[in-house]
Amino acid sequence: TNASPYTVHVTGIRCRVEDARCVWHGSRFNVEENQQPMKLIAALLLSLFCCLSLYAADLSDLTYRIWGGEVSITGCDTAATGELIIPDTIEGNPVTSIGLNAFLRCRSLTSITLPDSVTSIRSSAFQECTSLASITLPSSLVSIEYRAFYQCRALTSVTIGNGVITIGAEAFRLCTSLTSITIPDSVTSIGPGAFTDPTALTMIEVGAENVNYTAVNGVLFNKEMTLLHTYPAAKTGANYVIPDSVTNIGHWAFNGCRPLTNITIPDSVTSIGVEAFHNCRDLTSITIPDSVTSIGVEAFRDCRDMTTVTIGNGVTSIEERTFRRCRGVTSITIGNGVTSIGTQAFVDCSSLASITIPDSVTSI
Repeated sequence: TNASPYTVHVTGIRCRVEDARCVWHGSRFNVEENQQPMKLIAALLLSLFCCLSLYAADLSDLTYRIWGGEVSITGCDTAATGELIIPDTIEGNPVTSIGLNAFLRCRSLTSITLPDSVTSIRSSAFQECTSLASITLPSSLVSIEYRAFYQCRALTSVTIGNGVITIGAEAFRLCTSLTSITIPDSVTSIGPGAFTDPTALTMIEVGAENVNYTAVNGVLFNKEMTLLHTYPAAKTGANYVIPDSVTNIGHWAFNGCRPLTNITIPDSVTSIGVEAFHNCRDLTSITIPDSVTSIGVEAFRDCRDMTTVTIGNGVTSIEERTFRRCRGVTSITIGNGVTSIGTQAFVDCSSLASITIPDSVTSI
């Protein structure tokens, strides 16, 4: 064109091109009339690469430690983006561990491939990698620790290899795009809340030869079915009857299970874990049988549609914030075994007009 000057707009970048140099100027590219065409093209491309911070992640983004002939990845530049493939060896030493907080808040990484040499993923290693949609876990992997993938909201699937022995507490908590997960035969320990708050999770499966865990209709139990570990948050169905083999409803077991409107707790149950029914917003009522002796902190917090609560005579303590923000509750029956009521046990139960405290209560 013969127009002078002419402008190229680039959103979020302010540059002026002079010959083949990239310099900041106003909010536009000003290209002088007397520049040669090739220089103009080169200048434009150069300016884009100068100004944009997006790049494919590589080894230069990582920090690591070599100890005893093995490499542990200890950190990553949080500006790293896109796909990252971690090599088998660094400086001739095998990469065996992804360290504590190594990729914490690397929010622009979308895919990570771990080498077959990795045996452990430490606590919070990939916490808040919110764009991470895919990760390849090697067959060499043995342990996935506490909150390893906490808040990896874009992660849609994960394949856990048959070498994994332990899955730590809250390992996949708030992985809100996970729809299913399979526990291999090798797993011997799953921490509480390992699969809590994946709001799209409809199914948990367990290898047929696993001697420690089992799944029935997508619900995770220990092998003896005395512990109900996890009920998938997005599992369909409004009603659920807990099997009468269950004695312990685990921490976060039903956390965020919004499709459920009715849950039947059998007389076999003796304990209800921390936040076991937290945020079951559509749950309309709950009856805690006399067999239950303990209820964890915040067990029914944010069950906002629940209208009636019956606490059996076996419960001795209502812990702090147990029924916090149960705003639909109009009636609560407290059993005669209760001796203490904790801090904010019924705070924000805005529809509760009255409550009767039994003679057994000695501390509020």
